[in-house]
Amino acid sequence: MTDARMTEHQTRVADRVLDEEAARRHHLVVTLTGAHAYGFPSPDSDLDLKCVHITPTSQLLGLEPRLTPAERLEVLDGVEVDYSSNEIGAVLTGVLQGNGNYLERLLGAHALRHSAELESLRPRVRGVLSRRLHRHYRGFAQSQLREWEKTGFRSAKKLLYVLRTTLTGTHALLTGEVEADLTAVMDRYGFGEAGELVAWKRRGERSELSEALSERWRGQVGRAFEQLDAARERSVLPEEPGETAALEAWLLELRRAHW
Repeated sequence: MTDARMTEHQTRVADRVLDEEAARRHHLVVTLTGAHAYGFPSPDSDLDLKCVHITPTSQLLGLEPRLTPAERLEVLDGVEVDYSSNEIGAVLTGVLQGNGNYLERLLGAHALRHSAELESLRPRVRGVLSRRLHRHYRGFAQSQLREWEKTGFRSAKKLLYVLRTTLTGTHALLTGEVEADLTAVMDRYGFGEAGELVAWKRRGERSELSEALSERWRGQVGRAFEQLDAARERSVLPEEPGETAALEAWLLELRRAHW
């Protein structure tokens, strides 16, 4: 497993965790998320490893179906690792509801590990994308805005999460493509000045904005929400998921193959 966004030491730690977790469950995909994937990691950023796993079908049909998400949070050799994994059935239900978190796991650019089934799944996931995405991204961005407010509008990280979420949602609605990296879309949507925030955040997780910078962005952040709302109206995506039959057929075939 290699990803240019992680150091060699972080990669070794991630491999250790994933090898251990792979012995407990079959991963469909392991995706690097968080600051490393969003384009603004700092030396003290944790490793966010978000996964989707396949539970054997026989275990789903018993008296006590095993659908509990797996979670692991610990510091290993100085690297904080935040690992979590959700079962594919629950993930696909979330995808139909417009859950951007799950979509970014399945369609994101930073899959550290994946099984052969992922490639056949991706076009079926794209086939059910809909404007339901708007609700997820707007809701999450709004919650991050409240978190930024709690810091006195000084946390660079919280502000970047607001911008990252709104612009990822805007891009998905307008193009049908999932791009979690803020630095890849900020110029396109008129937020090139966020590069200054990225540089600020890369100094450390707890980096605080100057009062002048904070005040300036308090006056601009609303524009990101306006763009997201406008993108919903101009979206290339349908109001409701379309090709659900193909996605369900894929899942049923997967269940038969993983008895």
